[in-house]
Parts: sequence; structure tokens; C-alpha cells
Amino acid sequence: MVTIKDVAREAQVSVATVSRVLNNQGYVHEDTRVKVEGAIKHLQYRPNNVARSLFKKRSKMIGFIVPDITNPYFPQLVRAVEDVTNKAQYTTFLCNSDENLKKELMYLESMQENHIDGAIIVSNTLQLQHVDNVNIPIVALDRFFHDRIPSVTIDNYNEARKAVRYMLDRGCKRIAHIKGPEYIENSKLRQMAYEDEMRENMLPSIICNGEYHLKKSEKALIDLLMLYPTIDGVFAGNDVMAVGALKAASRLELKVPDDLSIVGFDGIEWTETVSPEITTMEQPIYEMGKRAATMLLELIDGKGINDDHVVYDTKLIERETTKKQ
Repeated sequence: MVTIKDVAREAQVSVATVSRVLNNQGYVHEDTRVKVEGAIKHLQYRPNNVARSLFKKRSKMIGFIVPDITNPYFPQLVRAVEDVTNKAQYTTFLCNSDENLKKELMYLESMQENHIDGAIIVSNTLQLQHVDNVNIPIVALDRFFHDRIPSVTIDNYNEARKAVRYMLDRGCKRIAHIKGPEYIENSKLRQMAYEDEMRENMLPSIICNGEYHLKKSEKALIDLLMLYPTIDGVFAGNDVMAVGALKAASRLELKVPDDLSIVGFDGIEWTETVSPEITTMEQPIYEMGKRAATMLLELIDGKGINDDHVVYDTKLIERETTKKQ
């Protein structure tokens, strides 16, 4: 293996000079720089990034904790973050937590031990006391964490109310809601929005639990439709469950949207790959990931950020699972 000493010997300079060229720090005469760079190329020398990170306390890596990489919403966020960090010559260290506090704490500890420069977290289990002693910058994405932790989210409550109001405006009167896990704040806010909108319109709330899961939401809605056959609309707490609702309607031979209207939430690509294509409240997923990554890099560089808590709106994407006005 070629070492920095080999490069110095080839270029006939000191190890310190090679180090200054590699780190682009301190004065080096242009002729000397050319010699060192030529030696690096000739010997095909690759710096030991682990050693450099230990020395500089910087790794050019960021951590990204997500709850479930199999949920298609999260890979879209990851793509946006990586587009920003790669451009800045950072590598993204991806961690799948399964909403498990023990795993998340282990990941954070590992990040510090390996001098990861900062972290983006999507978590409902971490509390402020868990990150109080974490000595790297953190940005919360998708879910609000704490006033002291910068965040990028959407207005889940008001945007979900818009979805239910849209269905009411299209003539739905018996709207059911497939809710996500109770421990996820976004899920609770979307359910609360549904219940408030239905109550203000003096209509009953009909709810089943889909756990943000396709098969579970399909079964839950089949059971609900057997109990309440007059249901004429479904607001799903995310798009994965909206696909489950579509499958449930197919199994019960219900026509969508004539017999049953369906609206999802998130705007993932799945909504366009099924037939009929699903109406959804589309989050600006790419923009959210991009904004969180940009904020984190600014914090790593010691810069201030203009807005600690960025809140986006969604956009209603009308497709084939709701009736035209």
C-alpha cells in the first residue's frame, strides 16, 4: 500500500508539504504542488480517510436515520439528501431504525465514535434528553422533534383537513379513515384532522388501523366495509394504505370512484403505478430532503440558518380515484 511517505519521497519534499497539498491548507509553491500532485497520480496514492478524520475530527460523512427503508416514501427523501451531500463531497451513512429507540441510540453513538459530521433524523422515539449530549449537528426531517432541533416538516393537520374537505365537496358523506400507528405524531395529526372535519360537518367518524402497511390496511378496510357497507369514501393516512384501500375495493368488487372514492397522502410514485391512479395530497418530498441536507451542511460549517423550523404545504393531485366535479 502506497503511503504519504512514499509520495513525499517520489516528489522529493517533506511529508508536511504533501499533507498541506492534500488538505489544501498552508502555503505551497505552485511548482511544488504540481510535483506532489504528479507523484500522487503516478503512485495512485489514496489518502487514508479514517486517519484523516481522526486527525481533523471531520469525516465528510453525515448520518441519516430513517424508520423503514421499505416504505417508498423514505427512499425518495434519501435520494434528495444524497443529491445535496454528494455535491458537497459528503457520503451519506444510512441507518434503518424500525422506530426502535435502542437502535437509534446505538446509531447516534456510532456516528460520534466515527466522527460523523452531522445527522438527519426521522424519529418518533428519540427525546431531547437522548440527544442533549450528542456533539454533532442534528436536523429533524418529516417529523417535528423539539424547538431546539432544526426541522423540516409539513403542516400535517391542516393539509389532512383539506383532503377530507375535498372529498366532502365531491359528494362523499360516509368517509372512513385508515389511520397509521398511534405512536407516530404525523399519523395522530392526520387522524385528528379527519375527526375534526367530520364533526364540524355533523358526520360520523369511521376509523380502522392500517399501521402504514399495505396488507394490514387492505384487511382492515375489508372488515370495515363489511360492517359499514354505506361507506362511500376513504381518506388514507398515507399512500401505501391508499393502495391497500384500492386492493380492498377490488376484492369486494366495488368500483372506484363510482362506489368508493379514495384519497391518499404523501405523493409517492406508487400512486401513479396502480390502476386507477390514486388522488393524493402530495408532499414536496424532494424539496424537503434537499432543504434538510442544506441546513445540516450549513450547521456543520458553523453557519447560521435563516429559519430553524421549515413547514411546507402539500399539493392536491387529482387522479382517477375521486369523482370529477
